[in-house]
Amino acid sequence: MKRKIILLGTSTWVIPMFERVASEHEIVAVFTRAPKPAGRKKILTPSPVHQWADEKNIPVYTNINQIKSAISNQQSAIDYIVVASYGVILKDEVLAMAPTINIHPSDLPAYRGPSPMTTAIYNGNKESAVCLMEVVQEVDAGDVYMREPFIIGENDTNEIVEKHVAEIGADMLSKFLKTPANYPKNPQIGTPTFTRKWTGADEIIDWNKTPKQIHDQVRSIGGRTKINGIDCKILETKITNNELEILRLQPAGKKPMDFESFKNGYLKNAIQINFGI
Repeated sequence: MKRKIILLGTSTWVIPMFERVASEHEIVAVFTRAPKPAGRKKILTPSPVHQWADEKNIPVYTNINQIKSAISNQQSAIDYIVVASYGVILKDEVLAMAPTINIHPSDLPAYRGPSPMTTAIYNGNKESAVCLMEVVQEVDAGDVYMREPFIIGENDTNEIVEKHVAEIGADMLSKFLKTPANYPKNPQIGTPTFTRKWTGADEIIDWNKTPKQIHDQVRSIGGRTKINGIDCKILETKITNNELEILRLQPAGKKPMDFESFKNGYLKNAIQINFGI
């Protein structure tokens, strides 16, 4: 059965899910964040979801208060509002307009909030889950329709986990929207834990941490440090014999390079390598 759906989302990783829904149902509108300045020239740039919707010729709105007009333009009722990485708390008046469901990439009630995937990787978790849930006024507190666990590999980056979550989420939405009656709601059980938005300050590497903790930080939120006084962004690491090995990095204002090239180009006359200094 083809349904009439409104999509709410912003981030790149949700596009495969929205693509799947759009291939099977009628998307009447997309809501996303307003364009933000990007790059050195601070050019106003639409979100990835905004650009995707434009390519599909789907009406795009950047203010959730416009949802009434989006719905009033339809000759029949909206069947579902589908949310994924939207970044706006929905008010009751929006939730009352149509059944509203959300793809949340954590094993709820663990990791409610804005950064469930990065937090799981940062904390070194070996597994997590994707939940298809009912949206309620309280953030990520709704009943769960579907829950699918997945493994997080020891070297999986945020990008890899996002791709995996998108694949799982696309299948979940396809199955649910086809036959919603097959998936009854189940309340969340357990004590909730919460995530937060990461900042640039969080990326600064504390070299007193264990090699694994630093590795988990780099593959989740990234890492910044000084190496012999040179500001560097650490791009890729691995653990070898319980020691941290830097594979790729990017000196400030330069292109990414492997660590050997960095040593040969920047540290060839250094007596020793100092991290964080």
